[in-house]
Amino acid sequence: MTSTPIREWLIFAALIVALLAIDLGVLHRKAHEIKVKEALIEGGGWIAVSLLFCVWIYFSHGAAPAIQFLTAYLVEKSLSVDNILVFLLIFHAFQIPAKAQHKVLYWGVLGALLMRALFIFAGVELLAAFHPVLYIFGGILLITGARLLRPKSSGPRRDVHWIVRWASRIMPVAHEPDATHFWTRQNGRRMATPLLIGLLAIEIMDIVFAMDSVPAVLAISRDTFIVYASNAFAILGLRALYFALAGVLPRLRYLHQGLAAVLLVMGLKMIGSDWVHLSDLVSLGIVATILAITVAASLLRPKTELHTDETTVS
Repeated sequence: MTSTPIREWLIFAALIVALLAIDLGVLHRKAHEIKVKEALIEGGGWIAVSLLFCVWIYFSHGAAPAIQFLTAYLVEKSLSVDNILVFLLIFHAFQIPAKAQHKVLYWGVLGALLMRALFIFAGVELLAAFHPVLYIFGGILLITGARLLRPKSSGPRRDVHWIVRWASRIMPVAHEPDATHFWTRQNGRRMATPLLIGLLAIEIMDIVFAMDSVPAVLAISRDTFIVYASNAFAILGLRALYFALAGVLPRLRYLHQGLAAVLLVMGLKMIGSDWVHLSDLVSLGIVATILAITVAASLLRPKTELHTDETTVS
């Protein structure tokens, strides 16, 4: 594990705060429904910023950390796609209007940034203090990957339903389908709106997803700065990715198989790291190849076959 100077952590923190301020204070100052074109432009912007940060890492830290950052970013970004399916279920369950969804995701991102920091720092310290944790993390990845390979596996999305029921009981909720604020008053009583309960459900689900994504990126690097930065930039672009892909996700028929392959590779790499060294460049190539095959196979699948499957599922 390498030590990153405090100055670089402060630069990174200032950059994240500035990006969040621009996002909420400039680009989304007024609540509105985000169209696919706008989401694609914003998503491209987040990717460009992430790649520029990778270039900065290359010149300031070296080629190996830059490759590790890019690999971890790709892994986290691909795993984030599964989060989008959960967001769709949560928004549907709470009937959150389209114009308010960005607000919920924005505050969800803030919570995710804090929670991932705790998970990553704890994971790095555990690996440094107790080496067998390496095999535990690797085992988690193998088990999760195997679960995703099962036919019609819904992964963590099955947990959404009990979260919805539980979250609705912990505080009084005002049933306002067009609410754009987290709190409201009815008959002089302060009550939560569906937006707040939906936000709580998203934060809980992020903890579930962190159980997979954090060990996956720790299989790539033990540098806390590289691991957290890759997570942070992937999370920051998650909202734009949601609005860009929400309508396209049903076409990614082999998404779970692709994510399973990524998790299995990372799990095997982590468990076998004491005996077999897989270079950073090879790891990047494997992850990129798996994702490319997953997308190509999904998009090339005949639409008639896809339509038949969707009818069967529904």
